Amino acid sequence: MMFKACVVIPVYNHEQAIAVVVAQVLAHDLLCILVDDGSNAACAAVLDALAASAPQRLILLRHASNCGKGAAVLTGMRYAYASGYSHALQVDADGQHNVSDFPAFLALAARYPAAVIAGCPIYDETVPALRLYARYLTHVWVWINTLSFQIKDSMCGFRVYPLACVTALAAHQKLGSRMNFDTEVLVRLHWDAVQIINLPTRVSYPLDGVSHFRVWLDNVLITRMHTSLFFGMLWRSPRLLWRKWRTR
Repeated sequence: MMFKACVVIPVYNHEQAIAVVVAQVLAHDLLCILVDDGSNAACAAVLDALAASAPQRLILLRHASNCGKGAAVLTGMRYAYASGYSHALQVDADGQHNVSDFPAFLALAARYPAAVIAGCPIYDETVPALRLYARYLTHVWVWINTLSFQIKDSMCGFRVYPLACVTALAAHQKLGSRMNFDTEVLVRLHWDAVQIINLPTRVSYPLDGVSHFRVWLDNVLITRMHTSLFFGMLWRSPRLLWRKWRTR
């Protein structure tokens, strides 16, 4: 498989952090695709200035209104795939991800181009305890819904995707458009026999102190997602168990 990678960053009202994140990304000599997911005027102005400062290395795409993180990531990945890129490295706009780990992620993706390289967070003292406990509950559901421990962390937005797999999946399966995207896409790719390789990476919270997790709505969407995936797992379980037994 040809290997040509770019970076996709969904952005929604992170005007305080995004310039630092973009500077760190561009230092790795990669095309950076920013997807403005209906940000406010202040953030939009910062993004316009960034795009004007590096027109050959930075692409700015826009949603007219806020559609959600998942929708923004898919917009960026579809653009990248149509532009001839084989892989997209997804990072968040708030500065929580360690951009210095890019070489390790990309080297592993180049070695295993058909796999997803998924960040497995190593947290520092900035992580909120409640968020850490809530993540563990999602981990348990993912292990149930995949009948596997292959996915160590499904919520970390630092990962490298093989674009052909993701765009093909999104073409026939409606994926979560908001905070449910990161988990759902990994589970469904696992169901499609795409290898998930976990790579430890340090995560801190965050440069600008802005979180767009909406407690009630996003928890409802995540609960609905886990329920849907559970029933999807049930009828796939013979195939998943056979695949697991065959690879022992």
